[in-house]
Amino acid sequence: MKVGWKTEPIGEVCEIVNGGTPKTGVAEYWDGSHQWITPAEMGKRSTPYIDETARKLTDAGMANSSAQLLPPFSVILSSRAPIGHLVINTVAMATNQGCKGLVPSKAIHHKFLYYYLTSIVDLLNELGTGATFKELSGSKLKEVPVPIPPLPEQKRIVGILDEAFEGIATAKANAEKNLQNARALFESYLQSVFTQRGDGWVEKPLGECFKLKSGDSLTSKAMNAGAYPVFGGNGIAGMHNEFNLSGNNVIIGRVGALCGNARHINENIWLTDNAFRVIDFSHEFDGAFLTYLLNYKNLRSLARQAAQPVISNSSLKDLILNFPGLPEQRRIVTKLDSLREETQRLESIYQQKLAALDELKKSLLNQAFTGQL
Repeated sequence: MKVGWKTEPIGEVCEIVNGGTPKTGVAEYWDGSHQWITPAEMGKRSTPYIDETARKLTDAGMANSSAQLLPPFSVILSSRAPIGHLVINTVAMATNQGCKGLVPSKAIHHKFLYYYLTSIVDLLNELGTGATFKELSGSKLKEVPVPIPPLPEQKRIVGILDEAFEGIATAKANAEKNLQNARALFESYLQSVFTQRGDGWVEKPLGECFKLKSGDSLTSKAMNAGAYPVFGGNGIAGMHNEFNLSGNNVIIGRVGALCGNARHINENIWLTDNAFRVIDFSHEFDGAFLTYLLNYKNLRSLARQAAQPVISNSSLKDLILNFPGLPEQRRIVTKLDSLREETQRLESIYQQKLAALDELKKSLLNQAFTGQL
Protein backbone atom coordinates (compact mmCIF):
# COMPACT_ATOMS: atom_id res chain seq x y z
CA MET A 1 0.00 0.00 0.00
CA LYS A 2 1.35 3.41 -0.99
CA VAL A 3 2.35 5.80 1.82
CA GLY A 4 -0.62 7.94 2.84
CA TRP A 5 -3.17 5.41 1.57
CA LYS A 6 -5.45 3.35 3.78
CA THR A 7 -8.01 0.63 3.21
CA GLU A 8 -11.58 0.76 4.49
CA PRO A 9 -14.67 -1.41 4.01
CA ILE A 10 -17.03 0.23 1.50
CA GLY A 11 -19.66 0.39 4.24
CA GLU A 12 -17.38 2.75 6.21
CA VAL A 13 -17.05 5.29 3.39
CA CYS A 14 -20.44 4.91 1.66
CA GLU A 15 -24.07 4.59 2.61
CA ILE A 16 -25.58 1.58 0.83
CA VAL A 17 -29.16 2.22 -0.32
CA ASN A 18 -31.51 -0.47 -1.64
CA GLY A 19 -34.03 0.09 -4.42
CA GLY A 20 -37.61 -0.96 -5.01
CA THR A 21 -40.44 -1.18 -7.52
CA PRO A 22 -44.05 -0.12 -6.97
CA LYS A 23 -46.84 -2.22 -8.47
CA THR A 24 -46.55 -1.93 -12.24
CA GLY A 25 -50.31 -2.20 -12.74
CA VAL A 26 -51.12 0.93 -10.73
CA ALA A 27 -51.04 3.86 -13.16
CA GLU A 28 -50.82 6.54 -10.48
CA TYR A 29 -47.40 5.20 -9.42
CA TRP A 30 -45.82 5.82 -12.82
CA ASP A 31 -44.90 8.60 -15.25
CA GLY A 32 -44.07 11.06 -12.50
CA SER A 33 -41.06 13.31 -11.96
CA HIS A 34 -38.70 10.99 -10.05
CA GLN A 35 -35.99 9.32 -12.15
CA TRP A 36 -35.91 5.53 -11.67
CA ILE A 37 -33.33 3.17 -13.18
CA THR A 38 -32.98 -0.60 -13.62
CA PRO A 39 -30.02 -2.89 -14.46
CA ALA A 40 -31.41 -3.40 -17.97
CA GLU A 41 -31.28 0.32 -18.70
CA MET A 42 -27.85 0.65 -17.10
CA GLY A 43 -26.49 -2.04 -19.41
CA LYS A 44 -27.44 -0.03 -22.51
CA ARG A 45 -25.38 3.02 -21.55
CA SER A 46 -22.01 3.90 -23.06
CA THR A 47 -21.15 6.75 -20.65
CA PRO A 48 -20.92 6.78 -16.84
CA TYR A 49 -23.23 9.72 -16.22
CA ILE A 50 -27.03 9.69 -16.38
CA ASP A 51 -29.63 12.37 -15.74
CA GLU A 52 -32.69 10.95 -17.52
CA THR A 53 -34.25 7.50 -17.22
CA ALA A 54 -36.75 5.67 -19.40
CA ARG A 55 -39.29 5.32 -16.57
CA LYS A 56 -40.15 7.65 -13.73
CA LEU A 57 -42.10 7.34 -10.48
CA THR A 58 -44.69 9.63 -8.97
CA ASP A 59 -44.72 10.69 -5.32
CA ALA A 60 -47.28 7.92 -4.77
CA GLY A 61 -44.99 5.40 -6.47
CA MET A 62 -42.13 6.37 -4.17
CA ALA A 63 -44.37 6.22 -1.10
CA ASN A 64 -45.72 2.78 -2.01
CA SER A 65 -42.41 1.05 -2.65
CA SER A 66 -39.02 0.68 -1.02
CA ALA A 67 -37.43 2.90 -3.68
CA GLN A 68 -35.41 5.79 -2.26
CA LEU A 69 -33.96 8.85 -3.94
CA LEU A 70 -30.18 8.88 -4.14
CA PRO A 71 -28.51 12.30 -4.05
CA PRO A 72 -26.68 13.47 -7.19
CA PHE A 73 -23.23 11.96 -7.78
CA SER A 74 -23.98 8.70 -6.08
CA VAL A 75 -22.67 5.54 -7.72
CA ILE A 76 -25.33 3.03 -8.76
CA LEU A 77 -24.33 -0.64 -9.03
CA SER A 78 -26.50 -3.37 -10.53
CA SER A 79 -26.48 -6.12 -7.92
CA ARG A 80 -28.25 -8.80 -9.96
CA ALA A 81 -29.13 -9.68 -13.54
CA PRO A 82 -26.24 -8.97 -13.92
CA ILE A 83 -23.88 -7.88 -11.15
CA GLY A 84 -21.59 -5.08 -12.28
CA HIS A 85 -23.31 -2.42 -14.40
CA LEU A 86 -22.31 1.02 -13.06
CA VAL A 87 -23.55 4.58 -13.52
CA ILE A 88 -23.24 7.91 -11.75
CA ASN A 89 -26.47 9.87 -11.39
CA THR A 90 -26.18 13.64 -11.86
CA VAL A 91 -29.70 14.28 -10.54
CA ALA A 92 -31.65 12.72 -7.67
CA MET A 93 -32.56 9.19 -8.76
CA ALA A 94 -34.21 6.02 -7.45
CA THR A 95 -33.53 2.44 -8.53
CA ASN A 96 -35.32 -0.85 -8.59
CA GLN A 97 -34.44 -3.72 -6.27
CA GLY A 98 -31.81 -5.00 -8.71
CA CYS A 99 -29.51 -2.12 -7.81
CA LYS A 100 -27.54 -0.82 -4.87
CA GLY A 101 -26.96 2.91 -4.50
CA LEU A 102 -23.62 3.92 -2.98
CA VAL A 103 -23.69 7.42 -1.49
CA PRO A 104 -20.05 8.45 -1.01
CA SER A 105 -18.90 10.18 2.15
CA LYS A 106 -16.53 13.14 2.02
CA ALA A 107 -13.63 10.67 2.26
CA ILE A 108 -14.08 9.30 -1.26
CA HIS A 109 -14.59 10.96 -4.63
CA HIS A 110 -17.58 9.58 -6.57
CA LYS A 111 -15.60 9.03 -9.80
CA PHE A 112 -12.75 7.35 -7.90
CA LEU A 113 -15.32 4.98 -6.38
CA TYR A 114 -16.88 4.37 -9.82
CA TYR A 115 -13.52 3.46 -11.34
CA TYR A 116 -12.61 1.25 -8.39
CA LEU A 117 -15.87 -0.70 -8.63
CA THR A 118 -15.29 -1.06 -12.38
CA SER A 119 -11.93 -2.66 -11.61
CA ILE A 120 -13.39 -5.28 -9.24
CA VAL A 121 -16.52 -6.43 -11.13
CA ASP A 122 -15.15 -10.00 -11.20
CA LEU A 123 -14.76 -9.95 -7.41
CA LEU A 124 -18.28 -8.58 -6.95
CA ASN A 125 -19.62 -11.43 -9.09
CA GLU A 126 -17.75 -13.96 -6.96
CA LEU A 127 -19.47 -12.53 -3.88
CA GLY A 128 -22.91 -12.98 -5.42
CA THR A 129 -25.08 -15.89 -4.28
CA GLY A 130 -28.29 -17.50 -5.51
CA ALA A 131 -29.53 -20.52 -7.41
CA THR A 132 -31.62 -18.94 -10.19
CA PHE A 133 -29.33 -15.92 -10.63
CA LYS A 134 -26.56 -14.43 -8.56
CA GLU A 135 -27.30 -11.44 -6.34
CA LEU A 136 -24.86 -9.32 -4.37
CA SER A 137 -26.25 -8.54 -0.94
CA GLY A 138 -25.81 -5.20 0.78
CA SER A 139 -24.03 -6.87 3.69
CA LYS A 140 -21.45 -8.44 1.37
CA LEU A 141 -20.97 -5.19 -0.50
CA LYS A 142 -20.36 -3.28 2.73
CA GLU A 143 -17.46 -5.59 3.56
CA VAL A 144 -15.60 -5.08 0.26
CA PRO A 145 -12.31 -3.27 0.95
CA VAL A 146 -11.61 -0.05 -0.95
CA PRO A 147 -8.27 1.81 -1.09
CA ILE A 148 -8.54 5.38 0.19
CA PRO A 149 -5.73 7.71 -0.83
CA PRO A 150 -5.92 11.40 0.18
CA LEU A 151 -8.67 13.25 -1.71
CA PRO A 152 -6.26 15.28 -3.89
CA GLU A 153 -4.59 12.01 -4.92
CA GLN A 154 -8.00 10.50 -5.74
CA LYS A 155 -8.77 13.48 -8.00
CA ARG A 156 -5.36 13.20 -9.69
CA ILE A 157 -5.96 9.50 -10.42
CA VAL A 158 -9.44 10.24 -11.75
CA GLY A 159 -7.99 12.89 -14.08
CA ILE A 160 -5.41 10.44 -15.46
CA LEU A 161 -8.01 7.72 -15.97
CA ASP A 162 -10.49 10.14 -17.57
CA GLU A 163 -7.90 11.25 -20.12
CA ALA A 164 -6.63 7.72 -20.80
CA PHE A 165 -10.11 6.22 -21.12
CA GLU A 166 -11.20 9.00 -23.48
CA GLY A 167 -8.29 8.07 -25.74
CA ILE A 168 -9.09 4.37 -25.44
CA ALA A 169 -12.75 5.03 -26.27
CA THR A 170 -11.73 6.94 -29.42
CA ALA A 171 -9.33 4.18 -30.45
CA LYS A 172 -12.03 1.53 -29.85
CA ALA A 173 -14.58 3.50 -31.87
CA ASN A 174 -12.11 3.73 -34.77
CA ALA A 175 -11.28 0.01 -34.59
CA GLU A 176 -14.97 -0.92 -34.46
CA LYS A 177 -15.70 1.33 -37.44
CA ASN A 178 -12.84 -0.25 -39.39
CA LEU A 179 -14.19 -3.68 -38.45
CA GLN A 180 -17.64 -2.74 -39.76
CA ASN A 181 -16.11 -1.30 -42.93
CA ALA A 182 -14.19 -4.51 -43.58
CA ARG A 183 -17.37 -6.55 -43.28
CA ALA A 184 -19.34 -4.05 -45.37
CA LEU A 185 -16.77 -4.25 -48.17
CA PHE A 186 -17.34 -7.97 -48.59
CA GLU A 187 -21.13 -7.67 -48.33
CA SER A 188 -21.12 -4.84 -50.88
CA TYR A 189 -19.18 -6.88 -53.41
CA LEU A 190 -21.35 -9.95 -52.77
CA GLN A 191 -24.46 -7.88 -53.43
CA SER A 192 -22.99 -6.41 -56.61
CA VAL A 193 -22.25 -9.92 -57.93
CA PHE A 194 -25.85 -11.05 -57.61
CA THR A 195 -27.59 -7.79 -58.59
CA GLN A 196 -25.40 -6.54 -61.46
CA ARG A 197 -25.54 -9.71 -63.51
CA GLY A 198 -23.81 -9.91 -66.88
CA ASP A 199 -24.51 -11.75 -70.11
CA GLY A 200 -25.07 -15.48 -69.91
CA TRP A 201 -26.87 -15.50 -66.58
CA VAL A 202 -30.09 -17.49 -66.30
CA GLU A 203 -33.03 -17.16 -63.96
CA LYS A 204 -34.75 -20.25 -62.60
CA PRO A 205 -36.89 -21.22 -59.60
CA LEU A 206 -34.96 -23.24 -57.06
CA GLY A 207 -37.28 -26.21 -57.57
CA GLU A 208 -36.19 -26.43 -61.22
CA CYS A 209 -32.49 -26.38 -60.30
CA PHE A 210 -32.17 -29.13 -57.67
CA LYS A 211 -33.89 -30.91 -54.80
CA LEU A 212 -33.22 -30.98 -51.06
CA LYS A 213 -32.95 -34.23 -49.13
CA SER A 214 -32.80 -34.59 -45.33
CA GLY A 215 -30.09 -36.54 -43.58
CA ASP A 216 -30.60 -39.35 -41.08
CA SER A 217 -31.77 -39.15 -37.50
CA LEU A 218 -29.05 -39.20 -34.86
CA THR A 219 -29.85 -38.15 -31.31
CA SER A 220 -27.18 -36.81 -28.98
CA LYS A 221 -27.51 -39.98 -26.89
CA ALA A 222 -26.85 -42.12 -29.96
CA MET A 223 -23.64 -40.28 -30.89
CA ASN A 224 -20.48 -42.29 -30.35
CA ALA A 225 -17.43 -40.07 -30.03
CA GLY A 226 -15.44 -40.30 -33.22
CA ALA A 227 -13.68 -38.41 -36.02
CA TYR A 228 -16.71 -37.31 -38.06
CA PRO A 229 -18.57 -34.02 -37.48
CA VAL A 230 -22.33 -34.27 -37.01
CA PHE A 231 -24.17 -31.45 -38.81
CA GLY A 232 -27.66 -30.48 -37.67
CA GLY A 233 -29.90 -27.49 -38.26
CA ASN A 234 -27.55 -25.02 -36.55
CA GLY A 235 -24.19 -26.39 -37.63
CA ILE A 236 -21.92 -28.91 -35.93
CA ALA A 237 -23.83 -30.65 -33.14
CA GLY A 238 -21.16 -33.14 -32.08
CA MET A 239 -18.83 -35.87 -33.31
CA HIS A 240 -19.63 -39.47 -34.33
CA ASN A 241 -17.75 -42.62 -35.25
CA GLU A 242 -19.67 -43.11 -38.51
CA PHE A 243 -20.47 -40.93 -41.51
CA ASN A 244 -23.39 -40.93 -43.94
CA LEU A 245 -22.20 -38.28 -46.42
CA SER A 246 -18.88 -37.89 -48.20
CA GLY A 247 -17.35 -35.88 -51.01
CA ASN A 248 -18.22 -32.43 -52.33
CA ASN A 249 -21.62 -31.32 -51.01
CA VAL A 250 -23.73 -28.28 -50.21
CA ILE A 251 -25.72 -28.70 -47.00
CA ILE A 252 -28.39 -26.44 -45.53
CA GLY A 253 -29.76 -26.20 -42.01
CA ARG A 254 -33.43 -27.27 -42.06
CA VAL A 255 -34.63 -26.61 -38.50
CA GLY A 256 -33.64 -24.14 -35.79
CA ALA A 257 -32.49 -20.59 -35.26
CA LEU A 258 -29.87 -20.87 -38.03
CA CYS A 259 -31.99 -22.79 -40.51
CA GLY A 260 -31.31 -21.78 -44.10
CA ASN A 261 -27.59 -21.37 -43.49
CA ALA A 262 -25.73 -23.07 -46.36
CA ARG A 263 -22.28 -24.68 -46.11
CA HIS A 264 -19.96 -26.09 -48.73
CA ILE A 265 -18.20 -29.17 -47.39
CA ASN A 266 -15.73 -31.65 -48.83
CA GLU A 267 -15.27 -34.17 -46.04
CA ASN A 268 -16.92 -37.17 -44.45
CA ILE A 269 -19.74 -36.12 -42.11
CA TRP A 270 -22.94 -37.34 -40.52
CA LEU A 271 -25.86 -35.25 -41.76
CA THR A 272 -28.87 -35.39 -39.44
CA ASP A 273 -32.51 -35.07 -40.41
CA ASN A 274 -32.37 -31.47 -39.16
CA ALA A 275 -30.38 -30.52 -42.27
CA PHE A 276 -30.60 -30.92 -46.06
CA ARG A 277 -28.12 -31.83 -48.73
CA VAL A 278 -28.57 -30.57 -52.27
CA ILE A 279 -29.24 -33.39 -54.79
CA ASP A 280 -30.63 -34.07 -58.29
CA PHE A 281 -29.11 -31.07 -60.04
CA SER A 282 -30.80 -29.95 -63.26
CA HIS A 283 -28.14 -27.28 -63.89
CA GLU A 284 -24.41 -27.19 -63.34
CA PHE A 285 -23.33 -25.52 -60.10
CA ASP A 286 -19.98 -24.99 -58.46
CA GLY A 287 -20.53 -25.96 -54.81
CA ALA A 288 -18.83 -22.87 -53.42
CA PHE A 289 -20.76 -20.56 -55.80
CA LEU A 290 -24.08 -22.16 -54.86
CA THR A 291 -23.26 -21.70 -51.17
CA TYR A 292 -22.57 -17.99 -51.67
CA LEU A 293 -25.78 -17.65 -53.70
CA LEU A 294 -28.01 -19.43 -51.18
CA ASN A 295 -26.62 -17.48 -48.23
CA TYR A 296 -27.11 -14.25 -50.17
CA LYS A 297 -30.75 -15.24 -50.74
CA ASN A 298 -31.33 -15.49 -46.95
CA LEU A 299 -33.27 -18.76 -46.91
CA ARG A 300 -34.02 -18.21 -43.21
CA SER A 301 -36.50 -15.49 -44.20
CA LEU A 302 -38.62 -18.16 -45.96
CA ALA A 303 -38.89 -20.41 -42.91
CA ARG A 304 -42.25 -21.38 -41.46
CA GLN A 305 -42.49 -19.97 -37.96
CA ALA A 306 -43.64 -22.88 -35.82
CA ALA A 307 -42.22 -23.78 -32.41
CA GLN A 308 -38.91 -23.75 -34.30
CA PRO A 309 -38.26 -22.11 -37.69
CA VAL A 310 -38.33 -24.73 -40.48
CA ILE A 311 -37.57 -24.62 -44.21
CA SER A 312 -38.65 -27.24 -46.73
CA ASN A 313 -38.64 -28.04 -50.44
CA SER A 314 -42.13 -26.55 -50.69
CA SER A 315 -41.19 -23.29 -48.95
CA LEU A 316 -38.11 -22.81 -51.15
CA LYS A 317 -39.15 -24.24 -54.54
CA ASP A 318 -40.37 -20.90 -55.96
CA LEU A 319 -37.34 -18.90 -54.85
CA ILE A 320 -35.73 -17.36 -57.95
CA LEU A 321 -32.04 -18.12 -58.43
CA ASN A 322 -29.86 -16.20 -60.87
CA PHE A 323 -26.60 -17.78 -61.97
CA PRO A 324 -24.09 -17.84 -64.86
CA GLY A 325 -22.35 -20.78 -66.49
CA LEU A 326 -19.82 -22.89 -64.62
CA PRO A 327 -16.65 -21.03 -65.77
CA GLU A 328 -18.06 -17.68 -64.63
CA GLN A 329 -19.24 -19.22 -61.35
CA ARG A 330 -15.69 -20.37 -60.65
CA ARG A 331 -14.24 -16.96 -61.54
CA ILE A 332 -16.68 -15.33 -59.09
CA VAL A 333 -15.79 -17.84 -56.37
CA THR A 334 -12.08 -17.08 -56.78
CA LYS A 335 -12.76 -13.37 -56.33
CA LEU A 336 -15.15 -13.88 -53.40
CA ASP A 337 -12.80 -16.30 -51.63
CA SER A 338 -9.90 -13.87 -52.00
CA LEU A 339 -11.97 -10.96 -50.71
CA ARG A 340 -13.37 -13.01 -47.83
CA GLU A 341 -9.86 -14.07 -46.83
CA GLU A 342 -8.71 -10.45 -46.80
CA THR A 343 -11.83 -9.42 -44.86
CA GLN A 344 -11.16 -12.12 -42.26
CA ARG A 345 -7.53 -10.99 -41.99
CA LEU A 346 -8.63 -7.40 -41.35
CA GLU A 347 -11.29 -8.56 -38.89
CA SER A 348 -8.64 -10.49 -36.97
CA ILE A 349 -6.38 -7.41 -36.81
CA TYR A 350 -9.19 -5.16 -35.55
CA GLN A 351 -10.43 -7.78 -33.06
CA GLN A 352 -6.88 -8.02 -31.68
CA LYS A 353 -6.76 -4.22 -31.38
CA LEU A 354 -10.05 -4.20 -29.48
CA ALA A 355 -8.83 -6.94 -27.15
CA ALA A 356 -5.55 -5.06 -26.57
CA LEU A 357 -7.46 -1.88 -25.71
CA ASP A 358 -9.59 -3.78 -23.19
CA GLU A 359 -6.44 -5.20 -21.61
CA LEU A 360 -4.89 -1.73 -21.49
CA LYS A 361 -7.96 -0.46 -19.65
CA LYS A 362 -7.72 -3.28 -17.09
CA SER A 363 -4.00 -2.63 -16.64
CA LEU A 364 -4.54 1.08 -16.02
CA LEU A 365 -7.24 0.35 -13.44
CA ASN A 366 -4.97 -2.11 -11.67
CA GLN A 367 -2.13 0.42 -11.60
CA ALA A 368 -4.48 3.14 -10.37
CA PHE A 369 -5.61 1.24 -7.29
CA THR A 370 -2.24 -0.19 -6.35
CA GLY A 371 -0.59 3.22 -6.23
CA GLN A 372 1.35 2.88 -9.50
CA LEU A 373 -0.09 5.84 -11.42
